[in-house]
Amino acid sequence: MTFLPFDTAAGWLQQSVLLPLMYRFDLMQWEDISFGWALFAVYGAAQVVVTFAVCLPLERWRPVEHWPDSRAVLVDMLYTVISRVGLLPLVTFVAFYTLQVQLNGWLTDNGWVPPTLERLFPFLLGKQVLTFFLYAVILDFGEYWRHRLSHVFNWWYSLHALHHAQRQMTFWSDDRNHLLDEVIAFVWFTAIALLIGIPPMQFPLLVLLLRLLESLSHANARLSFGWLGERLLVSPRFHRAHHGVTAAGLQSVNFGAILPWWDMLFRTADFSRSFAQTGDPTAEEALATGSYLTQQWVGLRRMLRDLFGVAVPGRATTDRALRR
Repeated sequence: MTFLPFDTAAGWLQQSVLLPLMYRFDLMQWEDISFGWALFAVYGAAQVVVTFAVCLPLERWRPVEHWPDSRAVLVDMLYTVISRVGLLPLVTFVAFYTLQVQLNGWLTDNGWVPPTLERLFPFLLGKQVLTFFLYAVILDFGEYWRHRLSHVFNWWYSLHALHHAQRQMTFWSDDRNHLLDEVIAFVWFTAIALLIGIPPMQFPLLVLLLRLLESLSHANARLSFGWLGERLLVSPRFHRAHHGVTAAGLQSVNFGAILPWWDMLFRTADFSRSFAQTGDPTAEEALATGSYLTQQWVGLRRMLRDLFGVAVPGRATTDRALRR
C-alpha cells in the first residue's frame, strides 16, 4: 500500500543519502530495511506539507485566538520536524520491523502461527481497505486508554503536562511531547500493532494517517463538525475542551485521538464546551515557553519528583502553590 511518487522519492533518498551514510559508519546490516525508513521519512515530510496546507488556511480563516507574540509556536514546529521526518521515524520503523521479525520467528519456531486480523476473521482476506480501517479503529481504541491513563498517574502526567502547557495551541502542538512520553506511546502502540499483525509497510502509513487527523484536531480554528460529525470524528472544538485550562490534569475530558466513540462509550465525552482557553496553570512556565531542551529537562525533573519524591535541583519557574 504505497504510492509510486513516494516510492521514487524514497529510492532516491536511500541511494543518495542513506546507503552512503550507512557504509561510512559501518551500518550496512540495516541495508535491507533502509528503503522502509526512507519511505517513512518521505511520508512524514509529505504529511507535514499536507498538514500545513490544510490547517494553516483554517487557522487564518477562523482563528480561535490571536497572539501578538507567537514565538512559543516555533518550538512546536521543531517538535513536528523531529517527530515526523527526523530521528523518531527511523527508530519507529526499525524497531517495529525488528520486533515483528523476531516475534514471528519465535512463534513459528515454537509451532505458533503469527497473529493477524485476517486469521482471526477470515472474511477480511483480500479486503485491504476494510482491514486497514479496522487497524486504525483498534489502534485508536488503544490510544484512548493510553491517553486516559496518562492523566491518571501523577508521574505520567508530569511528562504529558508538556503537551498541555502550551497556551498557544495550533496544529503544530500535536507533536509537542516529552521524549519519554513518546517512548511509552511507541511501546504501547507497537504492542497493539504486533498483537493484531499489522504488516511492516502499513504500520508507518497508519501512524502518519492518525497523526494527520490528530494535527487537525489541535488546530487553532473555530471549527466544528456539527452534531453528527463530532460523534464520528474528533474535531478541533471537541479536542480543545481536552486542553482547556479548567480541564488540565485529572479533570480532563475528550481523550479520543481521532474517534470520539470511546469517550461516548466510557462517559468521558463532553460536547457542551465551547472553544476554551488552553494551557495548564499547574505547569511550570518553562514547559509553556522554554526551549526544546529546557522543556525536556523540566518534564523529566517533574516526573522524578512525582515518581520518587525526589527534589531534583533546578530553577523553579512557577509558583509552587499552583502545583498539584
